[in-house]
Amino acid sequence: MKRRPMLAPALLLSSVMLAGIALAAWKDASRDAAAEEAANQPEPMESVTVTVAHSREHVATSTSIGTVLALRSITLRNELAGTVRHVALEPGAIVEVGTVLVALDVDVEQAELAALEAQARLTETTLGRLERASLGHGASEMDVDRARAERDVARANVERSRAVIERKTVRAPFRARVGLSDVHPGQYLDEGTELTTLQGLDEAVNVDFTVGQDVAAGLQPGDVVDIHVGDGPPVPAQVVAIDARVDAATRNAWVRARLEAGSGTAPAPGASVRVSVPLGRPDLAVVVPVSALRKGPDGDHVFVIEPDEGGQPRAHARAVQGGTVLGDEVVIESGLQAGERVAASGSFKLRDALLVAVADAPAESDGAR
Repeated sequence: MKRRPMLAPALLLSSVMLAGIALAAWKDASRDAAAEEAANQPEPMESVTVTVAHSREHVATSTSIGTVLALRSITLRNELAGTVRHVALEPGAIVEVGTVLVALDVDVEQAELAALEAQARLTETTLGRLERASLGHGASEMDVDRARAERDVARANVERSRAVIERKTVRAPFRARVGLSDVHPGQYLDEGTELTTLQGLDEAVNVDFTVGQDVAAGLQPGDVVDIHVGDGPPVPAQVVAIDARVDAATRNAWVRARLEAGSGTAPAPGASVRVSVPLGRPDLAVVVPVSALRKGPDGDHVFVIEPDEGGQPRAHARAVQGGTVLGDEVVIESGLQAGERVAASGSFKLRDALLVAVADAPAESDGAR
């Protein structure tokens, strides 16, 4: 018996092969069409504002935290014990030199003073009589000397009693602002009781701050530092003293600067301020707008705008080292030169080699030039 040829499997295999060839041809045609369509699409572009890096005079600084101190500041206490008779300690009030702030009861001392003054007058009269009697040899020199000594003792006792009365009256030693107080008439005060604080109202205040030993070595009286109070502009202050020693634990030295009070806008004593200490002389530094500096995992960078071979502007990422912020600008310590064009506003949208459209920068006001 003859075997029939196996035509069905061969036909099936041929059909599968033809279908695969057709599918491959269709994919190639689709890919070519997509490539042709992509070639006809415009290249992606981002619009940015471009600025030119420029040079600006800048002084490197070290920042420290300072404390404001009044030129004259005291804690007021009573020297002697006694009962309060009069109080003039209104918190926040300004008192002039010699103003009576607290007066203790001195009725007993006043009575003693009157008795001592009477005794002094008697000794004065006795001495005069003996001196006249001695002219006629009616009194010896010893009697006169004894009477003179008694008169001097009586005078000293009077002065001592007056001093005690004066010490029971507390006066303002200088023009000052009164602090908080809790003293009332009729209250008994032990010796040395704290009455209030007085902060002198002077034309200036001191600012004490610490700097590293290397920074302190470069400072001298007369140097100028900047005091920053809140968000306001910096105020210059003059260094008046540098501590003679360096702290062994922190390796820092204390510095005192004098800040002119001006129109009364100086910070209150005890306030905390930020102090910028210059390091060396002014030098030219390359600066760009703060918006031009980008920060990433690999560090700081800017996008430099340069034309490609066809003359079209493209963004190129450039690693730089950012420094001090000066208002709306930031110092670029390395990686960029003055005169190079960098992307400012809109730089966050850029990537390396991206085509950019340069937008017009906002007009610079005359005051910012």
